[in-house]
Amino acid sequence: MVTLTIDGIKVEAPENATVLEASQKAGIDIPTLCYLKDVNAIGACRICLVEVVGNPTLQASCVLPVNDGMEVLTKTKKVMRARKVSLDLLLSNHDRECLTCVRNKNCELQTLSEEFNMQDIKYTGERFEYDKDEGSPSIVRNPNKCIVCKRCVATCGKIQGIGAIGATRRGFQTIIEPVFGRSLKDVNCINCGQCIAACPVGALSEKTEIDSVWDAIHDPDKHVVVQPAPAIRVAIGEEFGLPIGTRVTGKLAAALKKCGFDKVFDTDFAADLTIMEEGTELLGRIKNGGKLPLITSCSPGWIKYCEMYFPEMIENLSSCKSPHEMMGAMVKSYYAEKNGIDPKDIFMVSIMPCTAKKYEIQRPGEAAVNDLSDVDAVLTTRECATLIKMANIDFNALEDEGFDRLMGESTGAAAIFGVTGGVMEAALRTVADILTGEDLEDVDYNDVRGFDGIKEATVSVAGIDIKVAVASGMANAHKLLKAVQSGEKSYHFIEIMGCPGGCIVGGGQPIVSARIRNRVSPKDLRSKAIYAEDEAMTIRKSHKNPEIHQLYDEYLGEPNSHKAHDLLHTFYEVKDKYPEQS
Repeated sequence: MVTLTIDGIKVEAPENATVLEASQKAGIDIPTLCYLKDVNAIGACRICLVEVVGNPTLQASCVLPVNDGMEVLTKTKKVMRARKVSLDLLLSNHDRECLTCVRNKNCELQTLSEEFNMQDIKYTGERFEYDKDEGSPSIVRNPNKCIVCKRCVATCGKIQGIGAIGATRRGFQTIIEPVFGRSLKDVNCINCGQCIAACPVGALSEKTEIDSVWDAIHDPDKHVVVQPAPAIRVAIGEEFGLPIGTRVTGKLAAALKKCGFDKVFDTDFAADLTIMEEGTELLGRIKNGGKLPLITSCSPGWIKYCEMYFPEMIENLSSCKSPHEMMGAMVKSYYAEKNGIDPKDIFMVSIMPCTAKKYEIQRPGEAAVNDLSDVDAVLTTRECATLIKMANIDFNALEDEGFDRLMGESTGAAAIFGVTGGVMEAALRTVADILTGEDLEDVDYNDVRGFDGIKEATVSVAGIDIKVAVASGMANAHKLLKAVQSGEKSYHFIEIMGCPGGCIVGGGQPIVSARIRNRVSPKDLRSKAIYAEDEAMTIRKSHKNPEIHQLYDEYLGEPNSHKAHDLLHTFYEVKDKYPEQS
């Protein structure tokens, strides 16, 4: 530990800490823009400048190491003037149409401009105008909003291990873009949207489908069905001013009904259905000498990554569709038949924490009924909140309501799909009961919980040792799969999620500013809410869901039946990281 003084306050900090970290520990706020905790610290924006007594040059606190006896000043006239100049220069080449920006009122540049009292731009000059990149089904890239902070670059490269975007050109003309100026659709982007979550401004956003959903709701010939994913109910409240991790399941169901959807089902039901299909697939492979390890297929970002980077492991992937795709297939078959509705008149909407789901609904193999897409539109958590606001609904004043029956009942096992390790734990709860022939009381598998990038465990059930592993984030997935390929590691079952931490921090979730992320962890708070949702459920095992029993009894027959395969399973194909451009 070293001792330094910051604004007259003595602070102790580890010798490998930065001045910014030491100041945060002391409760002294230093503004930042390019800095993102544990992701990006490059001192590029010059907003976090401080003065060190005895040093004539101002220093970027995010990369300035602490020294014993150092005296730091954060609010001198020289510091405040330099920060304002830096901000002025950033604004001089920025598209400042804030009212029509997707990040209006949730923009770190906008917040700093207010705090710095930026009432005019002093350094006006030449500006570059770029075309938007709207080729991706998931992500829109607007270079005119970009401040070249490189938070998205660090997230895509360091955290996800992909590097689909980077800095090109030099000096004033520097721009963040895919290689050779290509569209995101023509490079190795996995559509995860983690770049959006990292971006402090409106340079990256999801491709919105709000208008198409409103058009369907207002179309008298359309029967519009909606389903929210497990992670939505512990995050969407943040868009209405509620604390991070507030559970709003009942309010969410009520709000969607008030928006005008004809039926409000729950993706959690389909998560239980996924466990029935995937758990049966796992048992079949173990007992019959099938391809192992079986790897989960719920995350479309991970699936695309596997098709591009590990094509030799495609046979290891579960053939199960992801839960919301299973729900879409069941709505356009089972539900449609029971209610005498032509499937072509059904418009299926998924509310997802994941921008990659927008890509997934366009994949081949996701059209089980009459070549109709299982799901017609995907809204992110953020888009869903906008939809509710557009309908003039006072979300926080709503009385709790339940989901519609037939496909609205779920279990605690489904709820935990929203967090890394949740699919694994849900599967183990069912597989353990099947193998032992008992209704086991201990349903918590703590070894697969937590936010370590890679987790592994051996679960002994009925004399069988089932070796499992969990990874989240593609850099961790890459490390795990390389260990499997080399023979260093051996497992029966692997869960992989595209986003580090799982769906609770998916690319479509509410964006939390770097300032707040420096103080609290959204994934910690949201995961606690997910596990609380699980513990509050009367039924905590997927195979105990009575609506699942009804579905198999009335329609599917049994898990992995021929009919189930036709409707609930899909296929994969090798993909080129850099496809030929049309």
